[in-house]
Amino acid sequence: MIDLGKKNVLGVGINVVDYEGAVARIVGAARAHQSLTVSALAVHGVMTGVLDPAHRYRLNQLDLVCPDGQPVRWALNLLHRAGLEDRVYGPNLMLQTCEAAAANDLPIFLLGGDQTLLETLAGKLQEKFPRLQIAGIRPSKFRQLEPGEWQEMVQEVNESGARVLFVGLGCPRQEVFAYEAREALRMPALAVGAAFAFHAGTLAQAPPALQRRGLEWAYRLVREPRRLWRRYVLLNPAYVTLLALQKLGLRRFDSDRLEPPATELLYG
Repeated sequence: MIDLGKKNVLGVGINVVDYEGAVARIVGAARAHQSLTVSALAVHGVMTGVLDPAHRYRLNQLDLVCPDGQPVRWALNLLHRAGLEDRVYGPNLMLQTCEAAAANDLPIFLLGGDQTLLETLAGKLQEKFPRLQIAGIRPSKFRQLEPGEWQEMVQEVNESGARVLFVGLGCPRQEVFAYEAREALRMPALAVGAAFAFHAGTLAQAPPALQRRGLEWAYRLVREPRRLWRRYVLLNPAYVTLLALQKLGLRRFDSDRLEPPATELLYG
């Protein structure tokens, strides 16, 4: 088990952690009814923090930020000699957490996507893990919430009996949610993005060979060019360039002296 704390990657604190270490922290917090904010960031997720200091502050307040993409794992190994042999891929982390939740009688809650997606996902998860208890599902409203709606949503999750919350609102909305709900929730909140669609069977994952080589982005770009071309064509080269500058000591990326966001966004 590896869990060696956070290291600076372009100003974003990424945990040197493996699946076993991440799941152990999640299960420990779930058993104790404690908040634990978790995200798994690929290059796009890291770059949302690089380009927006307020969002970088949010990311750096999360308790556990896993290296979702191979290029993020490579960055930890390059900059900090982390020695990580594998990434902590959000969809796999979700499955391993569900397996542990089923084994430990820890009900889960699914937040995000539409009603049909959530019902399909819930069914697929229970087929895979027959002992898994699903305490509730709640679709996204696909907009910012009014304060009263936000409070009602948090209350619903807390009172559902769930001990683990999975959040599939998309990046960066799900990380904003985890940050803003961190003091209100009495359970771990895992921002897992496309994992909902992957496990529901509505979105295909890249072949394992491409995933191992850090080319999942190319697979997704070919399948969704209009939606994703800016994300990958612009941000990937910027990530590599900035990483080289950090490695060479030519640019310093602040992770501490940041101002908190001036306003709440209340996604849900």
